[in-house]
Order: sequence, then C-alpha cells, then structure tokens
Amino acid sequence: MLYFIGLGLADEKDISVKGLEIVKKAERVYLEAYTAILLVEKDALESFYGRSVIIADREMVESSSDSILADADKVDVAFLVVGDPFSATTHTDLLLRARQSTPTIPVRTLPAASILTGVGCTGLSLYNFGQTVSMVFFTDNWRPMSFYDRVAENTKLGLHTLVLLDIKVKEPDLAQLARGRVVYEKPRFMSVAQCAQQLVETEEEKGQGVCGREFIAVGVARVGAEDQAIVAGTLGELSEVDMGRPLHSLVLVGSRTHDLEREFVREYAVNRETFDKAWDAQFGAAEKA
Repeated sequence: MLYFIGLGLADEKDISVKGLEIVKKAERVYLEAYTAILLVEKDALESFYGRSVIIADREMVESSSDSILADADKVDVAFLVVGDPFSATTHTDLLLRARQSTPTIPVRTLPAASILTGVGCTGLSLYNFGQTVSMVFFTDNWRPMSFYDRVAENTKLGLHTLVLLDIKVKEPDLAQLARGRVVYEKPRFMSVAQCAQQLVETEEEKGQGVCGREFIAVGVARVGAEDQAIVAGTLGELSEVDMGRPLHSLVLVGSRTHDLEREFVREYAVNRETFDKAWDAQFGAAEKA
C-alpha cells in the first residue's frame, strides 16, 4: 500500500501516532522536499522515526515516480508530506498513477495540520477566508500578478486572503543550464516583508484598491513551532518587519470581521495606534458600548 502521510507544520513530533506506526513498519519512506519544509533537518526525522528517509525532490516525484511506486502493491511505502498531503493538488498525480497502475496499488491518506488551518492562530475566523493565493519571487523580467484578481474577488466579498509565500529548493540556475551545466541555486524562502512589498507594488500597477500600503494584514512565521511569530499592521509596516527564519505566510484581512477578530489581531500589532487608525479607515470605526 502507498501511504500519503501528513507531517504537520513544525518538527518531527508533529506526525500522528498512527502515521508514526506506519513509518516504522514501511518498506521504504520518502520525504517530499520541494513544496514545503519542516523546521528540522532530515537527521532529526530519522532519529525520531528510527529509520532512514529518502528525500523525494521535484524531479523524482514528477519524472521518476516509478521508483516510489515500485512493489507498492506488495509492500508498504510511506510518502511523507509537510502539512497535509492534499492541501494542494501537487500530489494528486502520484495518487492517480498508483490507482492506474497494473496491478492497482492501494492508497491510504493520513491527514495532518496545514497552514490552511494553522493560520487560525491569528485569531481570524477560518469561516471568513476566501481563495488562497501564492506569491512568487518577482524578478526584473518576470512579475506574475494573476493572484491579484483572486484577491480582488475575496475583497469584494469581505473575505480574508491567505497568501502562501514562494520557496526555492533545488532550483536549477537557468544561466548555467543554458550552458549545458546543471547547477542548483541556493535555497531561498520568501519573507513576510518581501511579500508585503510585492503586494504594494502590484497594487500600484493594478490600482483596484485591494492591497495598498495602508491595508491591514497579518504576517505569520513558523506556525506550530515553539518560536511561532505573529505580526499585524499595514502592508507598509509589514514590508519592514523581520520575522526571522522561514517558513512565512501572510493574510490580507477582509472587511467581514468580528470585534473578537479585531481584538485578537490587535495584540500582535506593530503599533497599536496606527493599527487602530488603519483598521477604522479600512473597515469603519468599532461601535462603542
């Protein structure tokens, strides 16, 4: 059987008891290592699991999946995913290949916490979130802004927008690739500050009034870890914060908020005075008792 096992968000101990039992008995254990990362190294996982772990990079999963599926109709194979296995559709193709193989490989999924639910730590109601979008690193020649329309749709409905930030792990250097050499760039992880700045730049170009410098947002870092960090403020303020090591995410706050959400988020404000002014300007002043 092929097991898709969610690992949660922080470290080696976030795996479920059931998932750990499967890992310990599986013939092979793969760790998907390109859509997200845990906050600990592979060695920590292997020590806790009591067995070796095979790193499955993008090339292996997308181009050499046969090695992962080999004999999975006869033995147990564990495929570990940071967060929840199917919070995104990235691994759907591998599951479909297992189902369509001959003989068919049975599949089982063990879900876990992901940033889609973990972001509730901000105090913003998960019921009030709209479409999730992704922010990639802008370059001089490539500034994709397709996310903006989704943000505008959420804003029109008064919904919060979770922005997932780009990570670059084992990405080929295109300049070297053009010379026929395969050289990988150093890993890079987008920060809340860079995301906020790119949102502001996008607003300056698009001009629909959904993510300007004075718009309220909440930045999160290392959700679920002991050093989890949350910061709230305007995008202008967040573009200057340093939230430390990855992984980071950002939430654009929608107008469909409750007083409890405001009170909760306000505790994390960079500056409560400017937070109150920006909130009142964007959503209207809170009613006084």
